Amino acid sequence: MKKLMSFAALALAISCDPVSPYEQPIASGSMELSEVASLLSELPLAAEQFREVYDAVSSSSGNGYDEEYTMASLFECPGQGVGETAAETKASGYPKPIRSLIDDYFASKTKGGDAMAIEDPEVFIEGLKASDVQIYWPYSENWDGRTAPVITFDPGTGAGVNYGYEMTSEGVKTILVDEELAMERPVWVVNRNDDAAFKSIEMLRREDPDWAQGGNVTVKPNGTKATNNACRTLILKTFRMKRNYDPWFAGASEFFVKCGAVESFTASTEAEMKLYSPQITDFMVVVRRGAAGYNQNFNAVLVSEWTDQLDNFAFMIVEDDGGTKTSWKCSCMAKIESKSYGFDMEIPFRTSDDVVWRGLLSRRYFEKDSIVKGHFGDVELSFTFE
Repeated sequence: MKKLMSFAALALAISCDPVSPYEQPIASGSMELSEVASLLSELPLAAEQFREVYDAVSSSSGNGYDEEYTMASLFECPGQGVGETAAETKASGYPKPIRSLIDDYFASKTKGGDAMAIEDPEVFIEGLKASDVQIYWPYSENWDGRTAPVITFDPGTGAGVNYGYEMTSEGVKTILVDEELAMERPVWVVNRNDDAAFKSIEMLRREDPDWAQGGNVTVKPNGTKATNNACRTLILKTFRMKRNYDPWFAGASEFFVKCGAVESFTASTEAEMKLYSPQITDFMVVVRRGAAGYNQNFNAVLVSEWTDQLDNFAFMIVEDDGGTKTSWKCSCMAKIESKSYGFDMEIPFRTSDDVVWRGLLSRRYFEKDSIVKGHFGDVELSFTFE
């Protein structure tokens, strides 16, 4: 009932007439998402700028990130997605990129003495470039290449609906925006980036010398040694998210798959145990909202050298939501002459993360079949020994 009441109140607050998005001057250096969305809606955006954003979000998605275009790239390297390098910028392909429209907008407002002009456009732009603000374009793969986007922002309240700016021949109009609308027509959401600082599994694959085989080779944890006949390799083959974890305004779900195990354990005495220490393997996988319910090929090595002396290993999946650093204190077990010994470890995560699943997985669990499938909270995984 509360949701219906808030939706009705929002609808009453929205005018169907052309409006000027700014009601008050923008404070110098302000990074409010609503203000950035308003600024974008004031620009004379056209096909070239739509293509610029589309190129960037498509590149980010292809690199294993969300459909996102950071403000840093918008100003420094137009059309560049997360994961690309400066050398790959497509700036020359955009005679009038969005950054130029922003410069022109502030120049015209300043010269005209408009009350909507900010105190110092240069300070504002520099602050925007250094911020974590970005344009998120959900379901961008459905774009027809022509239709102008509705521009909105993440309200940060967990709500599924917000107001947005629709560009029409009569001017800018405010309309209600929800995920259903974003599935039907292009919607740009101004929100904050939270995955660009991490290497996606796709980027890790590209660092592997075998990536040129097509990107389907397994990702190896740091320090992997050549396996021998006494060892097997545990691989996480597929990953399926059964539901989206965050409000749609916030974007895709970023999962971190973490495990801790003792690689190539062949100790025969307690003294030799001191030669071994657990290795933590940690990967990020971004699941776009439209991919919920579908298998994604993960093909990552979790334990590169699993010997028969290793009884189990620690396994954890979290969906990233930030917060301060903490850790899960746990142990994995190995055997020496039929006696079990524990290796203590700490697997890092953050206090606001959603813990999808954590626990110990045994060798016998993975030996049940050639490909073992299991449900781990709201994700379904398949594993294999090679």
